[in-house]
Amino acid sequence: MPDKFVTLTPELYEYLVEHGARQDDVLRRLADETEKLGDIAIMQIAPEQGAFMTLLVRAMGARRALELGTFTGYSAICIARGLGENGTLVTCDISGEWTEIARRYFGEAGVADRVDQRLGPALDTLRELPADEPFDFAFVDADKAEYPDYYEECLRLLRPGGLIMLDNVLRGGQVLEGDDDDARTLATREVNDRAIEDERVDVAMLGVADGITLALKR
Repeated sequence: MPDKFVTLTPELYEYLVEHGARQDDVLRRLADETEKLGDIAIMQIAPEQGAFMTLLVRAMGARRALELGTFTGYSAICIARGLGENGTLVTCDISGEWTEIARRYFGEAGVADRVDQRLGPALDTLRELPADEPFDFAFVDADKAEYPDYYEECLRLLRPGGLIMLDNVLRGGQVLEGDDDDARTLATREVNDRAIEDERVDVAMLGVADGITLALKR
């Protein structure tokens, strides 16, 4: 079978972002401020992924969304902007420092009234949420070692037809070549294997950014 993918050069990637992600002033300033944090800025999602998330959430008519791993708020803004009228996004993160930046930009982006920020381990927050108030969409981008548990809890909390987006499922190639003693890589492999075999969902893995998996609850 011939290859059906294009290797992105820096120039081609720049073209992709320019033509596939409408970043407004708020998102640009947030990206710039996050970049100044140093190496940790790699945790911020890519612009084209943010645009994809907004479009996806809006297209499915989502009103209740869940985010695991808020960081400085770029992905949360993208999700919140896609939600329907009176929509709610529950965000989970353990860092008060990072989420304080996020809170500031939520106000500037005009989505503060849609975001319910929860500070603490994401798994604890998930287990406290009732299944009788189901979510339409869940974005998972927190501690990679917890991905299998996040996946199960998100499935419990989603309505039929709800969608999970798992981020960083390629781990920069480490799913193939990574250290077998690294808990994050092992957990990512585990959730990737589980999702493709899981009859409870329809699944697609896409080569967006560091790889995302979409799992639609049947």
